[in-house]
Amino acid sequence: MTSPLPQSRTVVVHDGPKLLAEAVAARLIVRLTDAQAERGVASLVLTGGRIAAQIYAAVRDNPARDAVDWSRVDFWWGDERFLPSGDPDRNETQARDAFLAALPVDPSRVRPMPAADGPHGPDAAAAAASYASELAGAHFDVVLLGVGEDGHVASVFPGHPVGEDPRPVADVHDSPKPPPVRITLTLPTLNTAAEVWLLASGSGKADAVREALAGTPAAGGALLPAARVHGRTRTLWLVDTGALPAGA
Repeated sequence: MTSPLPQSRTVVVHDGPKLLAEAVAARLIVRLTDAQAERGVASLVLTGGRIAAQIYAAVRDNPARDAVDWSRVDFWWGDERFLPSGDPDRNETQARDAFLAALPVDPSRVRPMPAADGPHGPDAAAAAASYASELAGAHFDVVLLGVGEDGHVASVFPGHPVGEDPRPVADVHDSPKPPPVRITLTLPTLNTAAEVWLLASGSGKADAVREALAGTPAAGGALLPAARVHGRTRTLWLVDTGALPAGA
């Protein structure tokens, strides 16, 4: 089921997480192929979470994946847990295990956020500034964003000062979800993408999805972060029937 929404938003609802993951994977393969036809390269911002891992595995297992020249795809991350390299809780580790390790990518085009044992050590602010320098001038064809149960996207949480941070990349401290220290693209940077795809699966996300789509202010009068992200040309909400039941 597909329904248009104001401000060029579209909601596509799939019957369960498996079909959602497979449909998003197929859509992503087409979008990256089209971007390469248009510009010669494609650029994708990755997210973390359970449904993201399923999408990545579905891309890996889709026979049409070879339509994409994976050596000409730039991979970025929307946020990261500031943990040592290889930690299983890092979004980078999840993506590498789920599909990047199986694809013929160009390692120089895979651009993870710095780790806590990287060149900047435990200095998350310096790590964020370094990533901002790296992505300066980057073009994002698609930004994938998982929607949290509280309506957060990337590591931009409701009511947290990072929601108003003007920097392109911010260090996050005292995150309401562990671990407390993270690095994230900020809303101004996320909103530079040609397309933003918001992903939600399961009934635990239903309230946040409804509130974000309705533009309902959260506590304190501000919109949920998920309601504040949009693509320059397209914003897609890709959800399953648990996150947005029929008739909602």
